[in-house]
Amino acid sequence: MEIPIRRQVPMPERTSRTAHDHGVRRLRDVIRAAVLGGAYPSGVLPGEAELMTEHGTTRATVRDALAMLRSDRLIERTQGVGTHAVVAPVRAQMEEALGLLRPANSTLFDPRVRPHVLDRAVLPIPSTLAEWMGVAPGTDCLRLDYVSLHDDDPIALATNYVLFPEAERLLNTPFRHDWYSLLADAGVRLGQSEFVMDSLLADPLSSSLLDVAEGSALLAMDQTIRDRDGRIVNVAFIRMRPDRFRFVSRGHAPAHPTSTQEPA
Repeated sequence: MEIPIRRQVPMPERTSRTAHDHGVRRLRDVIRAAVLGGAYPSGVLPGEAELMTEHGTTRATVRDALAMLRSDRLIERTQGVGTHAVVAPVRAQMEEALGLLRPANSTLFDPRVRPHVLDRAVLPIPSTLAEWMGVAPGTDCLRLDYVSLHDDDPIALATNYVLFPEAERLLNTPFRHDWYSLLADAGVRLGQSEFVMDSLLADPLSSSLLDVAEGSALLAMDQTIRDRDGRIVNVAFIRMRPDRFRFVSRGHAPAHPTSTQEPA
């Protein structure tokens, strides 16, 4: 008896509504990329008729796609005025986000970025972090807790735990812009930086601090920074608004790829 490899599952019949939804989704993604990528320097989006012509779609599809972007707080529509982008996200190379590369142009390290410090105190390191950072429980550390603002718009919430002697330098250094500028001003040199990224939902306090709806998805980063000798000097927990950042990563294939597989 022949046993079928897989059972054929009948696909639901496609309806005009389903086709419309997919069209809206695809158009939303294209316009979203254009808005966040700076395709509209003036901030003004094309009108509905122009978008219909450019994308070969219906007015209903255009309106629904724009409504999705508006609900995401990326654009604003004003009767008689038009559609405007309301978000200009910070764009940074991943090496910049890790603090390993200082940018030639203002991106993540924008002079308009400034901290609102919530806590800057010396305290015994939490026991879980003591093991993580390779120090004895009760070792003193600096806890620096702050909201990062970009033109007064909250974009990230971060809590850093810094060991001494680096912590001593940070205690006496003015915190004016971004975290890496603070480290540089304090004379703290990085050797290695690692991010572990996932996501979490905004709790009531985080939603208030970051001006997002409670339950909104946040980009969560756990960061470990080592010095030039490989010693962990800083562990940070960072919660970022994903609608305010765009990280760029590029990879290059080798010019002459090698293979361990023997030719047949």
